[in-house]
Amino acid sequence: MCTIGFDLDLTLADTRAGIGATFEELSRRLGVPVDTDAVISRLGPPLETELAYWMPAEEIPAAADLYRELYPRIAVPATTTMPGAREAVAAVREAGGRVIVVTGKNTADAKRTVAALDLHVDAVEGALFGAGKGVPLASFGADAYVGDHVADIAAARAGDAVSVTVATGPYTAGELREHGADVVLADLREFGAWFRRWRAEPPLA
Repeated sequence: MCTIGFDLDLTLADTRAGIGATFEELSRRLGVPVDTDAVISRLGPPLETELAYWMPAEEIPAAADLYRELYPRIAVPATTTMPGAREAVAAVREAGGRVIVVTGKNTADAKRTVAALDLHVDAVEGALFGAGKGVPLASFGADAYVGDHVADIAAARAGDAVSVTVATGPYTAGELREHGADVVLADLREFGAWFRRWRAEPPLA
């Protein structure tokens, strides 16, 4: 049985509108100007990393708490699936495999998002970025990890998994290849065909 890990934001879930709206409300409440287009252009790293662009370090913990308080009400209802996400999850399921989500989003909101999108996964692990994702990937025995960020390539390497990337986030297909991804797809609509080919490949001697 194979296990495939997926990133959430801009891999399975289109969170751009919801995150933008949440930052707009955060900006209004705190009186801190925020360029939401800039925020959306660099999704992936931890929330605190993004907040550091807009406010002093001492204000970040309270702002992060407020953001996470707002997120379920504002962002989750505005989130949709990325093209091909349902079909990608179904392809793994139909092959008898397990699906896990390993994401930088905090675990509670990641689980809310997965539930709201009705994505049938076996586990959700949140608040992890880059090579830090390797621990749950390894513990679940993930055979491949699918993400949109160059940090997801590092995650796959740390978890001893095949690095599958989709050019639906902040990086182009060429940039993902340059950073060493094993597989680069335009989006998850190409995942099923790749997955079937990969499953059919004979194991290395």
